[in-house]
Amino acid sequence: MPLPRAFYLRDAPDVARDLLGCVIVSRLGRTLTAGRIVETEAYLGPEDAASHAAFRPSSRALFYGNGGHAYVFRIYGVHFCLNAITGPHGTPGCVLIRALEPIAGLAAMARRRQVRADSAALTNGPGKLTQALCITAQQNGADLTAGALVIAPPDTPREFEIAAGTRVGITRAADLPLRFRIAGHRYVSRG
Repeated sequence: MPLPRAFYLRDAPDVARDLLGCVIVSRLGRTLTAGRIVETEAYLGPEDAASHAAFRPSSRALFYGNGGHAYVFRIYGVHFCLNAITGPHGTPGCVLIRALEPIAGLAAMARRRQVRADSAALTNGPGKLTQALCITAQQNGADLTAGALVIAPPDTPREFEIAAGTRVGITRAADLPLRFRIAGHRYVSRG
């Protein structure tokens, strides 16, 4: 069962923390693939200089949309990044899914990524996990509560420490503590 829409209709930092341990399930390729979320980053509205709501006007229609939909964009013209839109209609916010622990369809993920199935490089970054799960621009706007790409509640008890810190790979608003990760997890993108 996917997370309900109400889960996403909250502030981005709260959703970002609570997504840790949840499971992304992708039925986008020939093989079902899934991974447990181990790292996220929250992005706010126009007041957050690193947010697309502040500097990418073309993203605003979706970014201000109803929580629980996917916002997929291309970075560096090469990699896709998956975000979960947060908040009610008209309130900007999203959560970037930065890293996953692969739990289903590892052989398919490894073929797509051209790395070994037991390598942390399989899904330890936002572009890596989208490639492993077959996520492309076609999923931009997809409903994460129903369909071929969903996020489900944790499949195991949430018995882990959450580490918070600054977001990775940005230059604007780089000092905001909006990155959340499962402390010490081997699939986290950066220590």
